[in-house]
Amino acid sequence: MTRILILGGTGYTGRLIAELLLEQSTADITIATRNQDKAQAFANVLKQHFTGRTIEAVYADASNSESLQAAFRGHNMVVVAAPTVSYIENVVRVALSEGVDYLDVQLDTHKYSFLKSLENEIAQAGRCFITEAGFHPGLPSVLVRFAAAHLDVIESAAVAGFLNMGKNLPYTEAVDELIEIFKDYQGQVYQNGNWTRPNSFVMRKIDFGSDIGIKRCYSMFFEELRALPEMYPSLKDTGFYISESHWMTDWVIMSMIWMWLKIFPRAVRPIGKLLWWAMGTFHKPPYRVELQVQATGLKDGQPLTLQASVSHPDGYVLTAVPVVAALLQYMDKGHRKPPGLWLMGHTVNPIILMKDMEKMGLQCETKILSRKE
Repeated sequence: MTRILILGGTGYTGRLIAELLLEQSTADITIATRNQDKAQAFANVLKQHFTGRTIEAVYADASNSESLQAAFRGHNMVVVAAPTVSYIENVVRVALSEGVDYLDVQLDTHKYSFLKSLENEIAQAGRCFITEAGFHPGLPSVLVRFAAAHLDVIESAAVAGFLNMGKNLPYTEAVDELIEIFKDYQGQVYQNGNWTRPNSFVMRKIDFGSDIGIKRCYSMFFEELRALPEMYPSLKDTGFYISESHWMTDWVIMSMIWMWLKIFPRAVRPIGKLLWWAMGTFHKPPYRVELQVQATGLKDGQPLTLQASVSHPDGYVLTAVPVVAALLQYMDKGHRKPPGLWLMGHTVNPIILMKDMEKMGLQCETKILSRKE
């Protein structure tokens, strides 16, 4: 039996991951947070809905290695759903010492660099570490690989994200992480067989359908994109682009955010709350979070353009579902990757992931946009 501990299991994303894992698998679940009473209360609620399942609660503080050792012991996998990048060394070192596999939903360049520095140690310990799971990052490279699986030759693949999460969504520490990302923002894309400069960005217009329309989108780099040209040598153009939202957010609020980050780099929470307020105040329906890829290539010797998309009204759900879909493959020995450090977007079977995400409530669509007969 697989025992999975969710660090930050009472947070918005952590709760969704726990519920979905109980729905979709037979894994035993442990809720771990700094507030054990809160963890136990949530575990009790889960036990009422999932009778007969093994659901526990433990105290775990990412800054305290001893508490992590006690919490991790006896588990197969720790899912880091809490914004603990400041204590990444504690979490990773304890996972290795306790012989526990690892998955995180965090996006942080310093975290990834630290994990890369331990790549050989992770493999030698026989552990499977999966990083940057979720939808953003996580799904961009999945969508490119999904498109490639439907083509004999893939030549271009542009991934675009539309984020309009609506009103009254709770502010979480995940927004803090987003603001931290802005500090190290990179916008390179792969064009004509070469990467553009990290400090450059590219704008392109992308059609999100009749209800949203054509949006200007701006390039944003994720580490999972870097290996795609090596994985698909025929691929000459790829990248990720984030959509414009509302003019007030894009041109006024974001300008203020960039300026304040330079002057007050530690004021992450106030800056994050300003962005969250703008997104809840100025944005209008349709409320949806969507990722799509538009890819071109050859199928049966003929040019083909296809589009694949994943969407849901709630961005937190769109984060949790890919994580659980990836964990389902991790628990299936036939699909589990060998020991080592993996980016989620590279470790999963994209066809199976899309099917499982659709079963869990995401809207997944694949369309042929043009075909030369």
